[in-house]
Amino acid sequence: MAVIDVAGFVAELKSHAIDHGFHVHDERHFVETYSLRQLWEVDLHPEEACNGPIDLHLSLEIDPRALLSFEDKVLEMDDPDDDPPTGFSFPLLFTWTLPPLPQAPDLLVLATDIAGVGGLDLPIDVSAIDSFASVTDAPERSLTMVARIAVDLADVYTGNEEAFCDTLLRCRDVSLYLLDRAPEWLGE
Repeated sequence: MAVIDVAGFVAELKSHAIDHGFHVHDERHFVETYSLRQLWEVDLHPEEACNGPIDLHLSLEIDPRALLSFEDKVLEMDDPDDDPPTGFSFPLLFTWTLPPLPQAPDLLVLATDIAGVGGLDLPIDVSAIDSFASVTDAPERSLTMVARIAVDLADVYTGNEEAFCDTLLRCRDVSLYLLDRAPEWLGE
């Protein structure tokens, strides 16, 4: 029997996101049969962005080696009330995407502004892709922002939902920041 219910954790994370003002639209679960690596994906956005243009994609990658090593350490504990072992984590990624922007912002300015909104607890990488429909057309720039945090398995084991409150609040702040500026970038 597994000591961590990953499916239950993802369900709690979705419920927690709803409590913090997000709408959840889709969930996917993939299992790689050879390595048993798993990936959970959830599509969500803030309530204010139901009609777009902001999409937020959450993905949790489950490394079976980290999970099994953590379980071994938990099973070695003498007292079940002891603190669970630390040093085991899964990566949790938050990815914001926007449609092609006719009036795209300066990336350096955006990265600096987003860093202020996300803070030290939610470092965000900002990137862009310029696409050309044909060689004579002007480029269309699409923005992507990715925040990567580590989910401590000890928090999952103990059911510490509060560990993700600040992260979800900051994700909402970043989403609303992008939503406020998107009309200007879209030329509306």
